Amino acid sequence: MSGVPVLQVDGLVKHFQLSRGIVLRRQVGLVRAVEDVSFEIARGETLALVGESGCGKSTTGRLILRLMDPTSGSVRFKGKEIADLDKDALRRMRRHMQIIFQDPYASLNPRMTVGEILDEPLRVHEIGDVSSRAARGRELLEIVGLSPEHARRYPHQFSGGQRQRICIARALAMEPELLIGDEPVSALDVSVQDQVLRLLDEVRRKFNLAVLFITHDLRVAAQVCDRIAVMQRGVIVEQGTTSEVFAAPRHEYTKALFDAAPGRNREFFAGAAAGA
Repeated sequence: MSGVPVLQVDGLVKHFQLSRGIVLRRQVGLVRAVEDVSFEIARGETLALVGESGCGKSTTGRLILRLMDPTSGSVRFKGKEIADLDKDALRRMRRHMQIIFQDPYASLNPRMTVGEILDEPLRVHEIGDVSSRAARGRELLEIVGLSPEHARRYPHQFSGGQRQRICIARALAMEPELLIGDEPVSALDVSVQDQVLRLLDEVRRKFNLAVLFITHDLRVAAQVCDRIAVMQRGVIVEQGTTSEVFAAPRHEYTKALFDAAPGRNREFFAGAAAGA
């Protein structure tokens, strides 16, 4: 990688204490959700964080955005340590770090029109006036393949794929440099998944974004990701370019993921990665 990576994660750890009791609570165990995780993402690059449910990959995404505090470790955005930022500085930095959640049905306010949804982050950060924000909203809808006229509609009037396009538009509103997709296509039909994946790849290229793509789906990782990090029980067990990892996985857990993928074999994924 040339220059300072957009995102640098080094030795990231998150432990959750398990307690018992109502009045006198006592610690009875420890969940090691994330354990010594390290990786980097350059501008214009997509890294897949792959693993089964409960492996710690979504927790990692939330730690990066400081939606929760780590037990230890370092997260640097464009060279700046996020843990050192005060509330105001973190708020300013979050303009440049956006996330797309898994469920497009739950992540949009049903009482707001699409135009209001796209206006909200700009208004909160005091960017532009009413007219310029409305124009920005129309521009964002066109970027994600929707009509500016859709700004007047409500989320329930759209399909799942269209809702996820709206979520992508909202994430792009702040002109981010880092985009985190937390299983952003897993709730969609396979045919719609491919459309949304192509859109995500298009906006990554158009805006030269660094993208962390969290997924359990090897097919998804093969289609859109430059590199892959395989996570098991909070630990990254294998990391490399997607084509290298898929063509010759080294860790037994990575091999098991390929074997567990329904209806696909390792050659399929290797071929998909080579053609990405």
